[in-house]
Amino acid sequence: MSHSAPIHLHPTAPLSERVLLPGDPGRALALAQSLLRQPLMFNHHRGLWGYTGAAPDGEPLTIQATGMGGPSAAIVLSELIALGARRAIRVGTCGALVDDLELGEMLIAREAICADGTSRALGAGERMEADRALTDALAHGTPSARVGTIVSVDLFYDDGRSKEHRDALAGEMEAAALFAVGADAGVPVACVLTVSDTFDAQGGRRRIDDETLLESAEAMARAAIAALAV
Repeated sequence: MSHSAPIHLHPTAPLSERVLLPGDPGRALALAQSLLRQPLMFNHHRGLWGYTGAAPDGEPLTIQATGMGGPSAAIVLSELIALGARRAIRVGTCGALVDDLELGEMLIAREAICADGTSRALGAGERMEADRALTDALAHGTPSARVGTIVSVDLFYDDGRSKEHRDALAGEMEAAALFAVGADAGVPVACVLTVSDTFDAQGGRRRIDDETLLESAEAMARAAIAALAV
């Protein structure tokens, strides 16, 4: 997909070729404040906050929120690529679909089951793979993280429908679309997640607290930056 000019992103600072993609604009701000030196606001249009600054490794990095769901994520990444992004890692949250994942645990996605509409609209089949080299770099630098299959869905409150995907460790809403956009453009895209929700046998939800989530998000971001430096 080609763009003459971005419609949804209005850059107000330089874009790095390396991009972290949290879903939540507030988390983009928090990560920029904690990890970037002299961050400048890259985008605030449509509430999709993004920031560019120097990462802990001294190299430029952009942290750009995608918003919720595949449609928003696909728009953001497509426009970032049109503007010059060349590698991206989603740093997001997920709900556990297996009993042995704990709140705050880190998970690296090797592939996403495409149970969402956006990746299918982009031509994906049943599954979309993450970029292998970028995923291997994430896994190598974060040996404590689980690595496996996730499922991307369109419903956050899905009443357990995603449990039909038996080999998925967790569910979330953006990765399959991001992998599909990246594959179509020839841009490596990977995904690291923190477990923000777990469920009991009756479907009762336990939600991560804000402090633990921020600590986990920073750990994810540091792992992603290290992988982008490889």
